[in-house]
Amino acid sequence: MRALRIDPDTTVTVLTLPQTDALCLIRVHVGSPDAVDQGVYHHRAVLHLHGSGRTLGLPQNLVGWALASAWRGVALYPLAGTIVVTGRTADGEVTSLDDDLAEHVQAVAVTVRETLAQWRRRPPPSDEAAIAELLAYAARDVASSR
Repeated sequence: MRALRIDPDTTVTVLTLPQTDALCLIRVHVGSPDAVDQGVYHHRAVLHLHGSGRTLGLPQNLVGWALASAWRGVALYPLAGTIVVTGRTADGEVTSLDDDLAEHVQAVAVTVRETLAQWRRRPPPSDEAAIAELLAYAARDVASSR
């Protein structure tokens, strides 16, 4: 089963998980022995994240946040720590991530990396402007790779 791991440093790694023990291995990748939250921000995908990531002070995951926000069409709450993205069946079961959704993840990751590099040279005027800019870019990436 194909999944993608998104690290807070914007790295995206392709994972091949066995269908039978996928959730157990997702816990390992997310770094949580017990608490893994599952967020459904797209009807064909699940974002698996550390259940206590924000409380523990794990680093913010801008790629995961931008992706989830673009899929939902609104700026969401911050997401923290490593995130694993899998597919989702109509019955809500975890399955392999579809190619078009994997393209969304990769495109948003590239955009976040490029935007952060630009901000180091030319910082945005405010946090609100940064959020709006990044969300607009991610929404463009998701719409253009449909």
